[in-house]
Amino acid sequence: MEKSYLFKLAGAFGDPIEENPTRVMFEAAFRKLNLQWTYQNIHVKKDDLEDAVKGLRAMNFSGINLTIPHKVRVLQYLDGVSEDAALMGAVNTVRREGSRLIGENTDGKGFLTALTGDAGVDPKGKKVVLLGAGGAARAVGVELALAGARRIIIVNRTEKRGEELTALLAEKTPVDASYEKWDTTFRLPSDTDILANATSIGLFPDVDARPDLEYDTVKKGMTVCDVIPNPPRTPFLAEAEKRGAVTIDGLGMLAWQAAIAFKMWTGREAPVEEMKKAIRDEFGL
Repeated sequence: MEKSYLFKLAGAFGDPIEENPTRVMFEAAFRKLNLQWTYQNIHVKKDDLEDAVKGLRAMNFSGINLTIPHKVRVLQYLDGVSEDAALMGAVNTVRREGSRLIGENTDGKGFLTALTGDAGVDPKGKKVVLLGAGGAARAVGVELALAGARRIIIVNRTEKRGEELTALLAEKTPVDASYEKWDTTFRLPSDTDILANATSIGLFPDVDARPDLEYDTVKKGMTVCDVIPNPPRTPFLAEAEKRGAVTIDGLGMLAWQAAIAFKMWTGREAPVEEMKKAIRDEFGL
């Protein structure tokens, strides 16, 4: 029987990228479904993104993920963008539609599924404090707003980006959105229901870093989420746990957003439990 040695290619562009454990999940899913695919982390610097996308086309990649710092800039190099990704102004997944490269965003959907499905937290009617205003924050903020969050406070050091995301949420979704400049240690409002870190603070190799907050304002029963998958138990989450908060690490979001991308690329339902097991085994959890 003849056998093909041609593998379909997928992967992730980022800088840094060595800390990204996504490959573990995709390779486990490919093995589970006996698919002749491979997924690779590819170090692409900010100024090389246009050339990297050209290479993606030339080498017939079937799909790519985007991480820091490419989620916003990549839009200008694509042939089309999905409606929700266009609303967010950020892309974390690119799929092929014939010869065309189409941008999608699975980050927010992955976050929301982890929040509602894995943790059983419904954001409807809740007050949210969202740390950050980059690509991940845009995706998380839009999905929370569309899921019925009552109010979202964007906390960000760069005023321009913070105000842009606030304006996006206020104009394009039904949520009450406002911006707080993050120039000192931030104190959470007492009626905060959900606190989400959508910055890169605490990401490997800066594993001892944590967002500059007054952690005594984190209250028992508050839901505290971190989008960072490596390490999954960040100092941010550890501080929140000490104060009785319900914590959600970045691995759930990572697994669910990957599962959505997997179906976009392969047309097959993702073996989600296999993917979750692979990523948690990778971290000894």
